[in-house]
Amino acid sequence: MAMSDQNSLAPTLMGTCTEGESAQPPKFSQTLQTNTAMAASADGTGPPDLERQVPATGTSQWVLDAPEPPGLWREIADSLRDIALPHGKRSQSVKNTHSLGRVGSVLKGAFPVLKWCQEYKAAQFKNDLMAGLTLASLCIPQSIGYATLAKLDPEYGLYTSVVPPLIYAVMGTSKEIAIGPVAVVSMLTSSMLQKIVDPAADPTAYRKLVLTTTFFAGVFQAVFGLFRLGFLVDFLSHAAMVGFMAAAAIVIGLQQLKGLLGISHFTNKTDVISVMEAVWRSVPKSWNPLTFMLGCAFLSFILITRFLGRKSKKLFWLAALAPLISVVLATLIVFLTRADTRGVKIIKHIKRGLNPSSIHELQFCHPIVGDAAKAGLVIAVIALTEAIAVGRSFASLKGYRLDGNKEMVAMGFMNIVGSFSSCYTATGSFSRTAVNFSAGCESPLSNVVMAIAVLVTLELLTRLLYFTPLAILASIILAALPGLIDLNEAYRIWRTDKLDFLACAGAFAGVLFASVEVGLLVAIAISFARIMLVSIRPGIEILGRLPGTDTFRNIEQYPMATRIPGVLIISVKSSVLCFANANFISQRIMGSILAGEEEAGSVGDVRSNQLVILDMSNLVSIDTSAMHSLEELAKNLISCGVELAVANPKWQVLHKLRVSNLTSKIGGRLFLTVKEALDSFLTTKLAPL
Repeated sequence: MAMSDQNSLAPTLMGTCTEGESAQPPKFSQTLQTNTAMAASADGTGPPDLERQVPATGTSQWVLDAPEPPGLWREIADSLRDIALPHGKRSQSVKNTHSLGRVGSVLKGAFPVLKWCQEYKAAQFKNDLMAGLTLASLCIPQSIGYATLAKLDPEYGLYTSVVPPLIYAVMGTSKEIAIGPVAVVSMLTSSMLQKIVDPAADPTAYRKLVLTTTFFAGVFQAVFGLFRLGFLVDFLSHAAMVGFMAAAAIVIGLQQLKGLLGISHFTNKTDVISVMEAVWRSVPKSWNPLTFMLGCAFLSFILITRFLGRKSKKLFWLAALAPLISVVLATLIVFLTRADTRGVKIIKHIKRGLNPSSIHELQFCHPIVGDAAKAGLVIAVIALTEAIAVGRSFASLKGYRLDGNKEMVAMGFMNIVGSFSSCYTATGSFSRTAVNFSAGCESPLSNVVMAIAVLVTLELLTRLLYFTPLAILASIILAALPGLIDLNEAYRIWRTDKLDFLACAGAFAGVLFASVEVGLLVAIAISFARIMLVSIRPGIEILGRLPGTDTFRNIEQYPMATRIPGVLIISVKSSVLCFANANFISQRIMGSILAGEEEAGSVGDVRSNQLVILDMSNLVSIDTSAMHSLEELAKNLISCGVELAVANPKWQVLHKLRVSNLTSKIGGRLFLTVKEALDSFLTTKLAPL
């Protein structure tokens, strides 16, 4: 019989049940056969509570006879196995290989350099050599500037561009990422740690605190990677990072006005109001016109060369060399004119020599170790988020996959070792990675070339930087900041998702008008509030059949979808049914039932709900509170003359429904698909005819 003929046979509707009335069971319930043995075997609890039972035929029996899912201890064991064997269970061929071969496989997994160096060709070295030297020309002046931004001596920026890149070249999986100090991490370091120790009053204690914080940052990063905890980094969403980066760029830019204007005394606060007040008070009294003119001239030069480099890809090297050229020319100008005697502030002494050991400077028994650990956690998350975003962006351009967990481990170990060798937290730099990519790098060997070039600078060229003006360092930092402000992405977020934009704006406003920590907390709080809102009030969808198909979709999204007379098909718009949303969902379902009955009674329609089909295809988890709500829902529906059927429950959900005896309490009406539940209803409805 055609579906239209079946639908036309719908029985006369019953009125809405009221308190004190005993609703007559619908025809669907009257014609169901009892199958006690099937229910008992399904849940192992004995006879069902309800006498009405759907005969288990066809694929419905597959649902009821599904084996038990893995238990809690099995899931824990699988998680530990994934930690030890990140690529899953070993294949039989790997098991049968010699133990030496297995050791080699493990070593290649831990140190990717052992894998890519086997395929490395001499022709590739030329590209890596040129890319590394180009990278060094940009890295050296930037590293010196970022060290001053972190309130450290200039040489510490150079130290950070030596050891971490060498460690990453051995353990990292990205071919293009350039490792070293970056503006955001440098600003984050100074803004968080100078509240604990004043770098001007006690630079030695401050340096020790920075190194200890770097150690903790590395430990957290390594733990995230080793235990597959990368999801913790995702708590800071992409939208929040866009707002955070933009605000951080503005704050960093305002702080560089100190060097650009030659101001001696400046505020240590990072909010925009405090910085602008400091500039307003200092400019009329202590600014130096020569410093300002020198800084603005070379800032314009760097920006113009960058513009030319973007216009023509062949001129990318000009933009990369511009900071180094600016340092050389500005140093010569100051040296020849002795502008330092007229108020132009210079770097002066930079310590010569290779990275000194700093193991003895790490402080684990000091009272501030807790503060160092807290700051290390925040810095670790920000550094990882930036590095992985940069690495994945360029990996997609080259057509290979970046292993996020290995990246975390590599970043962690390079910062741990860096803290032992006078380095502060290093990560992947977007601007330097773009230069590395444009220069045609072939492998992480470009980081090694860059590190060697920095080593040569530390050993031989630091004396030449004595007369380098601080205004040039400020200009180099200012020139790198526009890349951190992505207005197009912020606009796209606004058009795509207003709640996501709220997180973006919250992070932006928090960093700009309060502090870095407040901005991060606001962004995370908004993100969690959004998750809670979606989880607690997920809502439901009423499904209908698309014409000419057996596909059921939301009738509001697809107006052509038609509802089946006597049947209400509902899907929950959430993957989790739990204590937070179960009662809300139950109320929404009952509300839909009662609304449908009232509408039918008011317009004289012959259609009434005799069956509710709950599509569980979206649900992956359910708790005891939700199961209690489902049981109450089934009882309330039966009191109103309506049956409840469940379609396509997931494995874990089905197991909990069975062990809680809920399958028998809903009459064993579990089906593989919505169509099968509907066909069972139509078949039983036609049985008496």
